[in-house]
Amino acid sequence: MCGIIGYVGEENAVPIIIEGLKKLEYRGYDSAGIAVFGDSGFFDVVKQKGRLAALESRLVDAPIEGNMGIGHTRWATHGEPSDINSHPHIGSRNKIAVVHNGIIENYKVLKERLERKGIIFASQTDS
Repeated sequence: MCGIIGYVGEENAVPIIIEGLKKLEYRGYDSAGIAVFGDSGFFDVVKQKGRLAALESRLVDAPIEGNMGIGHTRWATHGEPSDINSHPHIGSRNKIAVVHNGIIENYKVLKERLERKGIIFASQTDS
């Protein structure tokens, strides 16, 4: 089962979101990710297949920082477990980060319609 945690405040969002994801860890998942809105005005994203500890290791190697962010633990329903299919997903202009729990039943129709309008998807998920 997936889990979502977000933070907006004055502190660095990363450790707060990671602690929130740890509280969700019992739910079982195949990947985790975090997106933080940084001083650059864009999202920094780190996603990792596997347990939360793998994401934490990546954050040591590629630290990110900001005071607003969202994290997600994923149990795959569409698209194989992978770094690319992990949430959060980022919009093409890097101004929107999205995660969701559940299944978008009509995602194929919606995705095809958006692709005809020139939208490019970076994952195999239903998001």
